[in-house]
Amino acid sequence: MVGLTLDQLKILLTGHSIYWLFIILMMTGFYIVVSRGNLIKKIIGLNLFQTSVFLFYISIGKVSGGTAPILPMKLKVDDFSVYSNPLPHVLILTAIVVGVATTALGLSLIIRIKEAYNSIEEHDLLEEDRSQFSNENNEDRKFGGFF
Repeated sequence: MVGLTLDQLKILLTGHSIYWLFIILMMTGFYIVVSRGNLIKKIIGLNLFQTSVFLFYISIGKVSGGTAPILPMKLKVDDFSVYSNPLPHVLILTAIVVGVATTALGLSLIIRIKEAYNSIEEHDLLEEDRSQFSNENNEDRKFGGFF
């Protein structure tokens, strides 16, 4: 990309603008997962990331000028017909179902964490875990544990 002219760069950016949208959506979801401490916001970021991947695969399955891969009743197949690949669409339907189930499981785990620790902030949970670990170490030292 070092030797690109302005016209070549314009063609690169406008010709593949849908892919730039997917990249921006994906990086937004990734940023939310990495930068936020709230567990619900992390789940939302993962869903955003996942949606960008779904849209990317669906866009790959579409062929310009392609038709559905359904054979005619007379079974006379035109060798020059262009067909769209249905496999990405089928895989994405399965991935959507798995994504909904994973989101539901994540949210139910967040509810249990909220009940147990009274917080859904990552920082508070780490502090609680550190304090419990240090208390266990102090008790082991008192009673002659392995630590």
